[in-house]
Amino acid sequence: MKLFQDKAADLNMVTGYANDHVMINKVRYDGSLILQPENITVDWAVGGFEALSLDEFAQVAALGVDVVIVGTGARQRFPAAALLQPFISARIGFEIMDLGSACRTYNILAGEGRNVAAALILEKP
Repeated sequence: MKLFQDKAADLNMVTGYANDHVMINKVRYDGSLILQPENITVDWAVGGFEALSLDEFAQVAALGVDVVIVGTGARQRFPAAALLQPFISARIGFEIMDLGSACRTYNILAGEGRNVAAALILEKP
């Protein structure tokens, strides 16, 4: 699916996605990443959903955002509750979604000027 940026040209916005990649400002990324309106952290969750660790969620929580959208690939999958503890401890709101829903939700929140991060897990082909 392709998404087109309508405003907020200075922000990182998702302009397209598939299960194995995300387009951010029309640049393709093939690995899991953390996306913020003004920053992109690549090489996050390199082992995929099954290998998610507490350290990876702590890395996201340390960003100091208000809300985290976790995109879990082609389908919505819930990480073990213990992995979400860094968000709970830091009082960060979070939602778990499939990749497409996470991309669309991130764009809406970033476009509204919210302090948001999307932790996007991409599936290997």
